[in-house]
Amino acid sequence: MSRQGQDYPTESESRALFVELGRRLYQRGFVAANDGNISVRLSPDWILATPTGVSKGFMSVDQMVLVNLVNGEWKGILKPSTEIRMHRAIYLARHDVRAVVHAHPPIATAFSVAGIPLDQSILAEVIVSIGTIPIAEYHTPSTQEFADHVAYCIQKYEAILLANHGAVTVGKDLEQAFFRMETLEHYAHISWIVRQLGSENVLSFNQVRELMALRSMYGLQPPAPDCLTCPNYQKPTEERQNEETVSASQESSSLNKQTIETIVRAVLRQLETS
Repeated sequence: MSRQGQDYPTESESRALFVELGRRLYQRGFVAANDGNISVRLSPDWILATPTGVSKGFMSVDQMVLVNLVNGEWKGILKPSTEIRMHRAIYLARHDVRAVVHAHPPIATAFSVAGIPLDQSILAEVIVSIGTIPIAEYHTPSTQEFADHVAYCIQKYEAILLANHGAVTVGKDLEQAFFRMETLEHYAHISWIVRQLGSENVLSFNQVRELMALRSMYGLQPPAPDCLTCPNYQKPTEERQNEETVSASQESSSLNKQTIETIVRAVLRQLETS
């Protein structure tokens, strides 16, 4: 398949890059045995994907599979990954996405198993390059239900954890999708260490807003509307505690006033009847 405009890579260069990125995923321990899968969009209707039953660390360029996004037709000497439904669903839901990486990086996957999203505003580079990383609910892998749910969840994010499964990252090209997987695992590792130390120095509300504003400088999409209410955009703990203290104080004052008024009315009624 040939290049169509500047948005799509050639098939030959993509096959070669699959071999290199698959090797990196395997060497970094992001996948084990035949785990994980990669895909890239070659045209509006066709993607190139990794095959099923092959270790990502030992692939060859001739093993990659061409898959039609519309009808699922495939061409190759091997069958496409069993997760090809998920890849197709993501591309159909996100027309800006040009590449998808699915892997099982150990620490990030541990967070997904523990049900802990990576949503704390503690690393500037993660806020700028990825943003919040939520957890998609568990569905049986390789099913259409699983594919549809992942596609729905990733519409507003660049990376998501898959409950009791792994992680998925997307990008404008293969390198960006792969680097986001690296960043996700790096973030998870730092988050885990910080929690062992006992506390997290979370960036302030204004600091996060300033970082989010930098996304356009790097050609990244602005934060999704619902990100305005996610942890990355919430006011810092101290501000929230101060507001809660003021609110509690006001409520206490209101209760005291009501109590005094009740006592005064009771005394007046007693005087009237005496």
